[in-house]
Amino acid sequence: MTAIAQQLSPDMNPDWWKGGVIYQIYPRSFQDTSGDGIGDLNGITQRLPYVASLGVDAIWISPFFTSPMKDFGYDVSDYCDVDPMFGSLEDFDRLVATAHRLGVRIMIDLVLSHTSDAHPWFQESRSSRTNPKSDWYVWADPKPDGTPPNNWLSIFGGTGWHWDARRLQYYLHNFLTSQPDLNFHNPDVQDALLDATRFWLDRGVDGFRLDTINFYFADKALRDNPALPPEKRNANIAPAVNPYNHQEHIYSKNQPENLLFLKRFRELLDEYPGTAAVGEVGDAQRGMELLGQYTRDGQGVQMCYAFEFLAGDLLTAPRIVEVYDKLNAEAPDGWACWALSNHDVTRHVTRWNLDEQGARCYATLLQCLRGSVCLYQGEELGLNEARVAYEDLQDPYGIEFWPEYVGRDGCRTPMVWEASNEGGGFSEVKPWLPVAHEHLGNAVALQEDRKDALLHHYRRVIAMRAAAPALQKGEQTDMQADGQLLHFVRSEGDERWFCAFNLGGDAASVHPPEGNWEFVDGIGGTDPGRATGAGGMSLGPWQYTLLKGV
Repeated sequence: MTAIAQQLSPDMNPDWWKGGVIYQIYPRSFQDTSGDGIGDLNGITQRLPYVASLGVDAIWISPFFTSPMKDFGYDVSDYCDVDPMFGSLEDFDRLVATAHRLGVRIMIDLVLSHTSDAHPWFQESRSSRTNPKSDWYVWADPKPDGTPPNNWLSIFGGTGWHWDARRLQYYLHNFLTSQPDLNFHNPDVQDALLDATRFWLDRGVDGFRLDTINFYFADKALRDNPALPPEKRNANIAPAVNPYNHQEHIYSKNQPENLLFLKRFRELLDEYPGTAAVGEVGDAQRGMELLGQYTRDGQGVQMCYAFEFLAGDLLTAPRIVEVYDKLNAEAPDGWACWALSNHDVTRHVTRWNLDEQGARCYATLLQCLRGSVCLYQGEELGLNEARVAYEDLQDPYGIEFWPEYVGRDGCRTPMVWEASNEGGGFSEVKPWLPVAHEHLGNAVALQEDRKDALLHHYRRVIAMRAAAPALQKGEQTDMQADGQLLHFVRSEGDERWFCAFNLGGDAASVHPPEGNWEFVDGIGGTDPGRATGAGGMSLGPWQYTLLKGV
């Protein structure tokens, strides 16, 4: 393994997030130490030396709070405790302390837009129309004919409203019926959520990933969403088989009041220097616009998690130029956090049908683009999307839409640490999702022993970014797509990089800008020799070259 970063200190680079690299851990599937087939916090602590060896700045841990696990932790029943399945608060404190000793920051996944229906807040709210928390959730009377108050839909399918016999009213749920939406128009709700946020800040966390950040507020008048014309439908947020894509969600989310709450959230973060938040913006139509609003002028979160590179179609050179053109037009002062894979989408090596050279190319590209970076566990091993039999499915989303949409379990199967047994080093018992047999050949232990393994390539390009201010936070100019050849310049002060990537199946010729350039060796790129503006070079399929100004 490579050298581990130095221990964190309170004054160490408060702007670490800008251009930083974050490693997402799905705790159920990372490492089981309790022997129940489910990953836990102690498992993360056990594997932190490996994570630190990657050279990442922080880890984002998907939810581990007390929960009925209907949506595997994204349905919270206690914001200020650890579900026994994952361990205890003491285990979490030990995780934070260990990570900080290794120079790794801890970001946790806050799900503020909704709770579980088992949360005490909701239990009280549904008990009557007059209790102190009666308006902590979005309640509404039925229409005169008994149908829901409007046409809003759930991302998990069907109406976004569920009838409650206790109150004789409907409550809003943008996700499962067991995930009622909180009423952010009530300042007491905001205060309670900020108190929960402070609880974790006081325990030493370095930041948050804010789930569904644009869903916090719903239109107070509960107006109907308009229909979205078929030609404008986009499957980036929900699969094409889901009628959720048939609406323009201008009233059920993306409300302007959200900016005031995010200002309050940022003021809380600012009390804890060096902390940062990344918001997940789930909107296919207005994603870039919202990113700009939510990260502007220190009034919101530091960065937003964009979906543009998480789509199904191959990420082409023209598409990347299109995304950055839109980002520069709609969010010129915003800051994006890019990812190719996560816990909600098909792993990108399967989504884009990449071989190992293709995986290396995109891994390098991601570290060169302007913005912060999020990697998903197992991505550095080149794991493909696992095939999970219907009888083994756990994801309610996949069960609902099977077989047209098979759900998210295929990207959530256990991490493979070794190839010596069926459990892949994840657990000694049958895991909650099957270990994919085809993943065993990509296990960490096997790749550690191969100098040419993809795992080591990820380490090299992460280290390259960490050592180059231009790649971390510098300007990005002259981005062009010549067919499937993408090239651009990154610069910070006197430091300049020329980055070129062939994202197509045919050879392409590239000419660096005027100036003297030196090939950046050691990261597997194509060496053109010493090149000038008058010289050109040929890049084969999935080849790339990085040149540094001299």
